[in-house]
Amino acid sequence: MSTGNRPRVLIADDHVMVAEALTKLLEVDFQVVGIVMDGKALIKMVSQLDPDVALVDIAMPLLNGLDASEQIRRTNHRVQIIFLTMNQDRALTAEAFRRGASGYLLKTSAASELPDAIHAVLRGQHYISQLIAGDVVDLKLEFEGTNRLPGPLTSRQKQVVQLLAEGHSMKEVGNLLNVTARTVAFHKYRIMETLHIHNSAELVQYAVRERMVTF
Repeated sequence: MSTGNRPRVLIADDHVMVAEALTKLLEVDFQVVGIVMDGKALIKMVSQLDPDVALVDIAMPLLNGLDASEQIRRTNHRVQIIFLTMNQDRALTAEAFRRGASGYLLKTSAASELPDAIHAVLRGQHYISQLIAGDVVDLKLEFEGTNRLPGPLTSRQKQVVQLLAEGHSMKEVGNLLNVTARTVAFHKYRIMETLHIHNSAELVQYAVRERMVTF
C-alpha cells in the first residue's frame, strides 16, 4: 500500500446488492478497486489489481471462497483476506484461517465492524466477528489436528466437485476447466473412490456439507 493512498479493497460476492452495499459503506475510507462474482475471477483480479484487502464470500460459483483463498496464498502473501459470510460455524471459521484468512466477519455484524476489521488486518492482526466467541488461537486449539475432508482432494478435484454439484454437465465442466469430458469423468471416479461415496446425490451432499455450494 503506497503511503498517502487509501487502502485498496477488492470485493468478491455473487450477490450484486450485497457487493454494491459494501462498496457504498467502504468508499469513504477505502478505494474499492473491483467487484467479482466468483472464485476464479477473484484469483485473477487479485493477481491483476494487487489489492491490500480482499473481502470474500465463502459460497461463490465456479470456485468457493475457501479454495480460492488457498490458491491465492500459494503465490500472494501480501493481500489480507477477510471472509464475509452468513455462516458462524466455529469449525468453518477455523478452516478459513487455515486456508489463509486474516479475518472472519459475519454479514449480520454491525456495519461499523467492517472498517474496524479492515484496519486490524492491515496492521497485521487477525480479526474475528464479535458474534463468534473466542480468538484465532482458541479456534486453532479447538480444531487442531482435524481435517474437514474425509480424504485428501487435490485443488482440481475440488473444482470438479463444486462444478458438478452446481449442476454443470461433464462436458460443461470440461469446457470450464479446459479438459475433456472423459478427464472430468476420471476425476469424478477418483473423487468418489477417495471420499467413499457411491452416487452423484452423495457427491452433491458432500459439496453442501463442505460449504462448496449452498442451496
